[in-house]
Parts: sequence; structure tokens; C-alpha cells
Amino acid sequence: MTSNYIDHCKISIYLSIYLSIYLSICLSIYLLNIFSLVVTPIDGSENEACISLASKNRTIGNAAKSQIITNFKNTVHGFKKFHGRAFDDQFVQGEKSKLPYSLHKLDNGSTGIKVRYLNEDKVFTIEQMTAMLLTKLKETSEHALKKPVVDCVISVPSFFTDVERRSLMDATQIAGLNCLRLINDTTAVALAYGIYKQDLPNPEEKPRNVVFVDIGHSSYQVSVASFNKGKLKVLATAFDPYLGGRNFDEMLVEYFCEDFKNRFKLNVKDNPRALLRLYQECEKLKKLMSANSSDLPLNIECFMNDIDVHGKMNRLQFEEMCAHLLMRVEAPLKSAMEQSSKDEIYAIEVVGGATRIPATKERISKFFGKDISTTLNADEAVARGCALQCAILSPAFKVREFSITDAVPFPITLRWNSPTDESVGECEVYSKNHAAPFSKAITFHKKEPFDLEAFYSSPHELPYPDSRIGRFTIQNVMPQPDGGSSKVKVKVRVNMHGIFSVSSASLIEKQKGEAEDVQMDTEPAVQNEGRPEEQVGDADWQNDGEKQDQGASSSKAKSKVKSVDLPIWANTTRQLDRDVLNNFVEYEKKMIIQDKLEKERNDAKNAVEEYVYDLRDKLCGIYERYVTEDESNRLTIMLEDTENWLYEEGEDQEKEIYQDKLSELKKFGEPIEERYREHEGRPRAFDELGKKIQLFMKAVDVYKQKDERYQHLSAEDMGVVEKSVREALGWMNAKMNAQSKLTVAQDPAVKVAEIIQKIQELEDVCNPILNRPKPRTEEPIEEGDQNNGAHNGPAAQQGADSKGNQQTKPPSGEMEVD
Repeated sequence: MTSNYIDHCKISIYLSIYLSIYLSICLSIYLLNIFSLVVTPIDGSENEACISLASKNRTIGNAAKSQIITNFKNTVHGFKKFHGRAFDDQFVQGEKSKLPYSLHKLDNGSTGIKVRYLNEDKVFTIEQMTAMLLTKLKETSEHALKKPVVDCVISVPSFFTDVERRSLMDATQIAGLNCLRLINDTTAVALAYGIYKQDLPNPEEKPRNVVFVDIGHSSYQVSVASFNKGKLKVLATAFDPYLGGRNFDEMLVEYFCEDFKNRFKLNVKDNPRALLRLYQECEKLKKLMSANSSDLPLNIECFMNDIDVHGKMNRLQFEEMCAHLLMRVEAPLKSAMEQSSKDEIYAIEVVGGATRIPATKERISKFFGKDISTTLNADEAVARGCALQCAILSPAFKVREFSITDAVPFPITLRWNSPTDESVGECEVYSKNHAAPFSKAITFHKKEPFDLEAFYSSPHELPYPDSRIGRFTIQNVMPQPDGGSSKVKVKVRVNMHGIFSVSSASLIEKQKGEAEDVQMDTEPAVQNEGRPEEQVGDADWQNDGEKQDQGASSSKAKSKVKSVDLPIWANTTRQLDRDVLNNFVEYEKKMIIQDKLEKERNDAKNAVEEYVYDLRDKLCGIYERYVTEDESNRLTIMLEDTENWLYEEGEDQEKEIYQDKLSELKKFGEPIEERYREHEGRPRAFDELGKKIQLFMKAVDVYKQKDERYQHLSAEDMGVVEKSVREALGWMNAKMNAQSKLTVAQDPAVKVAEIIQKIQELEDVCNPILNRPKPRTEEPIEEGDQNNGAHNGPAAQQGADSKGNQQTKPPSGEMEVD
């Protein structure tokens, strides 16, 4: 599967959604036996990131993929690129015309998806659709593990902005999952690459730089990472969010649409179902061209208006057609190398489905002037990285230590102002490729509450139209008693999900005191490469926990410092309200229950259908001898009526009705099946009983011949054995005679279970008697033998243990060894 953002999911476990997960899952969800779900989103029409909604239930994954053509208006796929985007977004409007399903504008301006579900028109948010995929992966993982799954790690494109990441975090909450980390696709690939390497340089040595290139279905990402033993650091990231495998598919589709219009007079774009079929065939053709340079055919039967279409394409023609797309391969590579150090590149690792196109690999290799490496699994590398990260974060699984330092993809600026203060200040708190996760502390001097506005510094670099991140209001700020400005310390953070936040704010109050040793700041210390504190406008800022001023804690200090936490009101762009999120969670649970009920109903219906076909087939086969003509005619009519009912009024009935129908059929079918089983098993059972009778009768004869084997048994005991054997023989002869008078189409005179019971009864009587051991006789020890034992040395010194067994005792002074 293509690495890009929800699959395989498998789980820490296995997995991954948009799974590669899948699974993906799930799956899904990946080869690590800890109780966490690994979810790696994927892209493209060939993946399982599909959801098909119908009048009774949802189908997700492969089952939904098979309905892309038959139920195209209600089968949703390729929607991850709409996370956090407004309906009026230029990108959304451009994609709208390419989709077989309908997009809808929500009340808050976001993008929704309109489908027909439970015989009603429903509009689902992008978060809800993603949650459906996550729910499926969660169920798949739990079924495989036989354990509940709560935690997950999800990969996202490195160019995802704050609002897109928050949108995905909301989706995990709707699905009832705890997302341990949102990890960038290329960072997950780097982890999958580096954690198994045994030859990485030591921390004090020069790091090894590796370039990772991921060209998936709909995006192109590049990152440069440096490796030392036990750690990796992302140095630079670059991307083209609008270049991927689907662009090459579209070029083929456009070519054949024009070709079929000229040759067959068919307007393919007017028929969504035909267009989807063409996309599927073009994708297959693209893959074939990766391994073949000769002319390859494209044939589709009954394409449109019962017309069969055909065409052909070769690799050279395809590359000429896609020349303008191939030219875009170099730009992200060049950008990544300019951002990172100019140190020698050790290797270039490529992943993603589109890197299989020979022309793309050739361009990448030509840019670096060296061969590219394909040691990683192109489809599963992201999922494996997610699984490893999930294992590292989980306390349930022991993994070798491996630290990950990611990078902030876009610079972030903070602007501040006060309601009565006309002056506005701002500073760039995170530069491009700044290490993440990372916290910084900023000190303001304010007399009243003030606002902090966070936004991306370079809007032209964003693949997203809105550069705003959010507005944060620091409340309850008061002036000092003397009317001066209060010192407010604000901590900002880019967390491990890549999400920016104002994590805390505190008011620093000075109080007179007599203490001579005072700690100015209670936050942990982190050295900032020796740089001094910087002054920015009316605020001064430092990396979180920078070494505190030594003078502040000197014995000359004459004041105490009191820190008072201040409330923060946050307003982030397009974040779901808590009430809305809770409603989505409840509705997802209802849909899960509905899916379960529908599955049980379908299983009951399928059981009836399966029984009808199975019994009908056997009535003309192995059951033919065991049923009378009247029974056969009656049962055949009943099966035919049931089959007709299933495809008419029984097409959509309740589970209980199907169960009743199955019970009614079994009432007539099971006696016939039982006759067959009894007839097949009865000869073997009688044969086993006959062998037992012969065995025990032989023992009686041996006893009567005065054989020493049974002479320790009394005549009464052997009489009991002989009586039981004769009774069993009489019973067997009577039952065999009764059975011989019946036809195989009649109910048997004796059942296999009765014969087995008779064998057990016979064994219970005879075995305890015949297997009774002979009584032991003790031989007297002569006096000469005892004296001999006293003169034959240690080996002959024997005594008896408590059970009468002879033991050899070692001589005095020697140790007895077992």
C-alpha cells in the first residue's frame, strides 16, 4: 500500500488506517505484540481506505472497495486531503469535480461529505469519515489480538499544518482511540530504516546523513535525516503536496478519454461509472509499464452503451506525456538539500508506490549522481515506522532506545497586543526545521489581559490557504500594587504531534522577605547552546528552562518570588467544539451497533441460503440412499420454496425470521443427515465392540485352561467377566439382526452412541478384573547372603528404603550423589 496517512494498519499489533494497517490495520495495527494499534494512512484507489454506506449499514475496507463502481455515489475514498479545509477552499473546489460522491458545505464553513445512509441523506464531516476507518482498524486489531485496543500511532504528511493535525486528532477521539503520536510519514520511514542498523556512528562521531523520498498516491515528500547510534534527527523537509501517483493516472485517463471519444464516439466523462472503471484499468496499465517497455493493451468489455473499447500504450509514450510531471521531481530534492548541511549523503532511500515508475527513479538518481536504494518496503515502510514508534511509547513492550528529533516544517510567529495598547509586537518563536517537540518560555511585562496570535510566518510556503494557527488570551493579568507592569511568563510548545499551543502562563509576583536563598524559577533547565537571553519588543524570551541567572539565587537576594497560574482561553482555527465532538462519539457508537446488528442479520440469512444449497446438493448425492421418495419430493419442494422466498419477500427480513426458517428446514433435513452419519459410523462401532468381546472371551478361555496369567483371579471374578461378555454378545447380535431388517432410508434400530456406550460398560466391568496385579511374595534372606554383603565393599552394602526397594549406601566419609 502507498505510504501516506492512515493503513496497515496493524498494531502494535499490526497495522495500519488509512492503513497500510491494514492493517491495516490493521491493519493494522503491525507485527508487534503489544496492545496498541498502529495506524498508517494510505492513499489511492487501490487501498482499503474506502467506506461504502448503504440503507442498512456501512462497509469499510476491501468490501467497500468492491463497491466503488456499483455504489459510487455513496462510496467515499481519497478524503484525507480535505482535513481541516473550508468548503470554499480553492483546492476543495478543484477536487470536487473529480469525485464521484458529493461534497457539502457545513454550517461552520468546513467540508462535509453527503451520502445516502439508512435511507436518509446524511452529511458527515471529514473527521467522522476518518473515524469510521479507524474504528474498522480497531475492530480488526482487537479480533486478531483477542484484547481491547486503545492506543495508536498515526502518520501524516510532513506538510500537514496545525489545523489539519488537530482535525485528525479529533477523528481519533471519535473512534475511541488514544493517539500516542502523530508522526510525519518520512520520519516514520527514517525510524524504520535506522532502528535496525547496527553500524551507525557513535554519538561523538560524524552523523550519517540519509535522504528519504516518499512519492505516494497524491503527495511527494522528501526529508534529510542524520543518524547516530540510538537516535535520529530530521535536518530538513521538502514536499510537493500536489504531485503523486494519481497525477500519472490522470494523464492516462485523459489520453484514453480523448482516444475513445475520437474512435468510439463515447464521452466518458459524462458517465461516472465508466470513468471509475477507466481509472482502475489505467492504474493497472501504469504498473505494467513499470516492468515492460513494449506496447501494452488496454481492453474494457461493455464499457459504455454495451460497447467494448481497446487501446494501447508504451512506456516511452507515457513518459513523454508526463514530462511536465517528471520535471517537478527535482524541486523538492533541491529544496531539501539547500536547507540541510552540505555533508556527504550516505544513501537515498525511496518508498511509495509512485517510486516504482522508472522515470521517477531515474530523475532522483540523476539529481544525486548516485544509485538510489530500495531496501525498505515501498508500501509498508511508514506502517512499520509507526509500529516501532508505538512500541517505543508503550510501557508494555521493550524496544531498544531510539530517540527521534523531528523538525517544524514551517516557521511560526507569535504576535501580541492588549485591548488598550495600540502597539503590537511579534517575534518568530520557531524557525523552519526547528527541532520538535520543543518548548519555549517568553516573559511579558503587562498591566492587563492580552492576546497572543500564532500564525505561520511564510504563507507562500504553505499548501494551505490560511496561515492562522490560533488566538490565545492570557486572562487575569493585573498591574503591580505600585501601578507598574506585571511580569508574565508564557510557555509555548510544539508538541510531539507537531501541534502548536500556549501550554501555560503564570504571573510572577515579587514579595518582600528575609530569605537569603531564593529560586527565581522552578522550571526544569535546558541549555540553549550557550546563547544569552534575547530581548524582543516588550518581551524577553528563552528556551524552556534555560539556566537561570545565578544572581537570582545568590545570598544577596532580598525578595521572594510567587508564581500564580493564569487561565488561558484558546481559539484555534476550525477546532471541533467539545459538545459537537461528544455528539460525534455517540453517533459513531450507534453506527457500530447498527453494523453489528446488520452483520448478524446477514449471517442468519446466509446460513439459510447455505443450508438450502448444501442440502439440495446432498439429496442428489450422498443422501440419496437415505431418504424415501416421498421425503425427497417434499423436501425438494420445501427447499425450492425457501429459495424463492429468499430472493423475493425474504430478501430483507429480521434475523429472527431467518433463524426460524432455518430451524424449520433442519427439522426435516437433520434426520436424513443423521441416518447418513449412523450408517457410516455403525459398522466401525460394531467392529470395535466385536473386538472387545473377542478379547475378553479369550481371557476367559485362558483362565479355564489354568494358565498362570490369570490364576490369581477367583472363579467368581471370571464369572462376572464371562457373564458381561455373553450379555454384550447377545445385545450386539440382537441389534444387528434388528438393523438388518431395516432399509437405510429408515431410522436406525441402534445408534452409534449406544454401541460406544455398550463398549464402555463392558470395559468398565472387565478391565478392572483382568488387569488386577498378582500379589507379591517375599523371599527369605539367608544368613550367608547377609554376611557376604558385609565383606563385598561399598557396592554391595544395601538396605531397604521405606517402600521396600533396595538401596546402595556409600561408605562412611563419601558423599552420595544422585
